[in-house]
Parts: sequence; structure tokens; C-alpha cells
Amino acid sequence: MKVEYASKGLIGLLTPQANTTVEPEFSVLLPPGYAHINARLVSKKETIEGRLLDYLRIADQTADQFANAPIEALALGCTGASYLAGREQEESLLEQLGARRGITAFTAATALVDCLAQMGARRIALATPYPEGLTQKSVKYWESHGLTVVKEASAAFNSTNFHPIYSLSAAQANSVLGELGSLAGVDALVMLGTGMPTLEPLLQANREAKGVPVLSCMLCLAWKAVELVNPGGHSIQSWLVGEHWAPRLEALKH
Repeated sequence: MKVEYASKGLIGLLTPQANTTVEPEFSVLLPPGYAHINARLVSKKETIEGRLLDYLRIADQTADQFANAPIEALALGCTGASYLAGREQEESLLEQLGARRGITAFTAATALVDCLAQMGARRIALATPYPEGLTQKSVKYWESHGLTVVKEASAAFNSTNFHPIYSLSAAQANSVLGELGSLAGVDALVMLGTGMPTLEPLLQANREAKGVPVLSCMLCLAWKAVELVNPGGHSIQSWLVGEHWAPRLEALKH
């Protein structure tokens, strides 16, 4: 069944409680005819790591907020939880979430893995908003999927802001790209973290066409959602250069 504002597909989206980036970027990225409805993952755990793991624990009950809305895929707009839980636990959770609803459930991390596989990219560079410990956990996660992390760079982690990741700017995200330096031997550059604003630096880098495609978790989250509903409807290259979403990004900034 299609609804008025989602003639091509309706996506269910789960967003971490204080994340200020997932919903705006997902809305920008979805092609015309697609829409999403959102529910917030809420945890009272005191640490970032504790909250991330809690988000996986409560994902099923949070998704129940969608009731019988005709969502065609379920997207979890989070990457950090995947690193902490590990591949096996993540896959088990996603299988349960999807089976209960008769749809496919996926995280930003699994969407990124799928996108890289479709591109044939195995050697990656990471631009992260994480402290060193979480960055290294992410490296182990990507390696568990058969990827090779060639190099990584992280944004300055400011714990005095309301949230050290969600308070980052697109300019700060762009500066992390510059810190990576030479990308010789790299198949793709990956901007991690659904809370770090990535669309502007990603778009600029891909339009400059320097030979290494730049992806982000949010780009892959939206790509996977649309790919599940309409396989092959939009090429990955069209996503990378903002063919359908660049004008909306520009409008959002004004």
C-alpha cells in the first residue's frame, strides 16, 4: 500500500535521542516519491557507549511506535552501536526486527558494507567523529566484514558541547577529509557517524572527482532504503554526485 506523500515507498527510521543530523540528511537524500516516518531511540544510560548498546536493546519496542504504518524497510540511523555489539549480535537483532514486520531491517553500518560491496571497494579510509577507542572498535567491525582499513583520521572530540559528535559542523567534517592526505591504494573514503554532518563535504569531494569516491553512513542508509524498495532505480554514482538531492541540500541551508 502506498500513502499520499510516499508514492514510491515509505521508510521507517530509528534515530538516537539527541541526534540532530539523521532526520534532516535522510529527508534531503531520499529521491522524490519516498518519505520516512521517525521514532526516537531513548536511553537513560549515562555514557555514550552505554546508550549506544541500549539503542539496540530497545530498537524492537521503539519500532512498535510505527504500529501498522505501511513501512517497506526499517533503517536504524546509528553506527556506533554496531561497532560495540559486533557483527554477530547486530545480524541477529536485524533478523528479528525484520522478521516481526515482514520487511528488511538494517543499520547505517550494514548499509555502508552493502554499498561498498556493490561498488567492489574493499580498501577504505575512515574519516570519523569518534574518540580513539571507538574509532578502533569501528576498524575491527569493518575488518569483520572483510574490509581493509588503510588509514583513518578523527575530528577533534569536544566533550564540553551538548554532544561531542552532534555538535560538529560540516566544515569540521571537511577538515577531517583533508587530514587523511594521500589516498593511494584506497578504493573508497568513508565518513562515519550518523551525527556528523557530511553531505556538503561529500558532495564537494565527489564533484571534484579526484579518483576516490567519498561515502557517508547517511548516504548509504538512504541508498539502502531506496534500493530495497526499488532495486537499481538510482545508480550509486548518481547518489555520490547528488543528482537528485543536491538542490534540496542547498535549499536546507538557506
